[in-house]
Amino acid sequence: MIAIYLTATSLDLEAYPPKPTKLDSSRRADDPIVVLGRERKVIIQKPGEEPSEIPDVVPTGTSTIPTFPRVLEFFDDEKMGHPEGLGDRGEDALVEYQLVGVGLRTVSFLGIEVYVVGMYVATDDIAKLQQALIGQIATGASSLVKGEKEELRRKLYDEKEGVRIWSELLKGTGCRTLVRIVPTKNTDFGHLRDAFVRVLQQRAVYDKEEYGDEVFGQGVASLKALLNRGSVPKGKELLLSRNEKGRLAVWYDDGKKGAQRLGHVDDERVSRALWLNYLAGKHPASEPARESIVDGVMEFVERPVGTVATQVQLQTHV
Repeated sequence: MIAIYLTATSLDLEAYPPKPTKLDSSRRADDPIVVLGRERKVIIQKPGEEPSEIPDVVPTGTSTIPTFPRVLEFFDDEKMGHPEGLGDRGEDALVEYQLVGVGLRTVSFLGIEVYVVGMYVATDDIAKLQQALIGQIATGASSLVKGEKEELRRKLYDEKEGVRIWSELLKGTGCRTLVRIVPTKNTDFGHLRDAFVRVLQQRAVYDKEEYGDEVFGQGVASLKALLNRGSVPKGKELLLSRNEKGRLAVWYDDGKKGAQRLGHVDDERVSRALWLNYLAGKHPASEPARESIVDGVMEFVERPVGTVATQVQLQTHV
C-alpha cells in the first residue's frame, strides 16, 4: 500500500520549483514524508482588514522539530492503480487538510520531549465543525461573539464538558481529521503502541457504557497488532487518519521504503478515544497541543459558517 499526502510547504521554498520526487527516490531519506510538493500563497483576510500573506508553516515550540506544515494533502489509498499511489482518480483524490493546533508532548517532571503532535481537519469539513461548535453555545447562530466564545472556551477546558463536546463532534459531524506525530528523539512502535493501548484501556474503564464491550476490545487488539513493529527514528512521521465514518488508518514512512499504510481499525470509538487523549480531559497527552487546538477553533467560530477558506493564524504554546 502506498500513502500519499503532501506537506505543502515544509520544503525549501527558495529551491522551488523542485524536481518531482518519486516514491523510491534516493532523496526520501533526507526528506520529510513528502511525495508531492508545491508552493502555496496563503492569503487571509478578515472583514474590514487588508489581505495579508501569512506563514505557511507553524512553529511547534521545540528546536528539534521546529515547524509543522499549515496544509497537508492526503488520501487514504488502499489500492494501487496510479504510479504515485493515488488510485484511478490521480491527484484529484487528494484532500486538503488545515492545521488546527500543534504542540509538544513531554513526560515526567523534567519535561522530557517525546514528540510533536498536530491536528488537521479537512478544509471542506471546516464548515461542519464550525456549525457544531457554535451550536454548543448558540443554536442557529452563524458565529459567536466575544462572550459566547469565552463560554465555549470554558466548556472545552472543563474536564467533563470538553470530553462530551468533542465526543459529540467526532461522532456526529463526519469531519475528516488527521493526527500527525513526529518524534523529537529516537523511539519505537512499542512505546507508542503501549501508550495508545493504555489510553484506550483507561477510556474503557472511565466510560464502561460507551467503551466497555467486547467489540471495542477487539478494536484495541487490532490497533495493537498493526503497531507491532520496530524503531521510529527522530523526525520520522506517523500519521493517524480518521475518515467521515470514524475509521482509523495508520501510515508511516521510515525514509527508506516510502510511505506505508500499516492498517486500519473500523470501530470509530478507537480513533475517537485516541483523539480525545489530545483534545480533552483533566490531563491531555499534550497540554500545549490542546491549548493550540482550542485557540484554533476559536478562530473558526468567530467567523460566519462557511467562510473559512484559508488557514487561520495559530498561536503556539510552549
